[in-house]
Amino acid sequence: MAPSIVVVDYGMGNVRSVANGLASVGAASRLSGDPADLENAAGIILPGVGGFPECMSALNAAGLSGPLKEAVARGVPYLGICLGLQVLFEASEEFGRTPGLGILPGRILKFPSGAREPGASRDIRVPHMGWNGIHLENESPLLGPAAEGQHFYFVHSYYAEVSAPCRPFIAATCAYGVPFIAAVRRDNLFATQFHPEKSGGRGLEILRRFARVCG
Repeated sequence: MAPSIVVVDYGMGNVRSVANGLASVGAASRLSGDPADLENAAGIILPGVGGFPECMSALNAAGLSGPLKEAVARGVPYLGICLGLQVLFEASEEFGRTPGLGILPGRILKFPSGAREPGASRDIRVPHMGWNGIHLENESPLLGPAAEGQHFYFVHSYYAEVSAPCRPFIAATCAYGVPFIAAVRRDNLFATQFHPEKSGGRGLEILRRFARVCG
């Protein structure tokens, strides 16, 4: 069987929506929760919906944490979506401190109470749910210059902090009361806090570009 993109099915992601999105752009994929399937994958997508502690517990219980880190280290193209971005970092403060995969420096924080958008008459509502525009920070082949100011679909209560150690790999930022990381890129490692599979044509273009990176 020719290598295909593996959409990691660990019980916590929109795996069917992502697989359907890939199919719509002509990319071959398969759902799998088997760590062995990551060894020969053309690319890996880790979607996620829910809590950071539950996500890391599920990945560890399935024996996926180590193989995911090894695949990234080998240069296998990786796309994290929502929680798939957050678990790349060192730790999250969600329900206490939970270690992440530690592939990228930084931490995950909750949107602060009392935060307010410039010019708004009321505090932000958590979770951050809906469409929001992104600002490009560094080049990413998944976004391209046309993505500047474009709106994508977000659903999250926690965010990756924008800090100095993160700067080299931040592809895009967004703001919701506070600035946060909307997309990252380091070599063949990519991730978005927003959901490409829920972001219409612009989101599908990101999946199409990822499939090209996977060859």
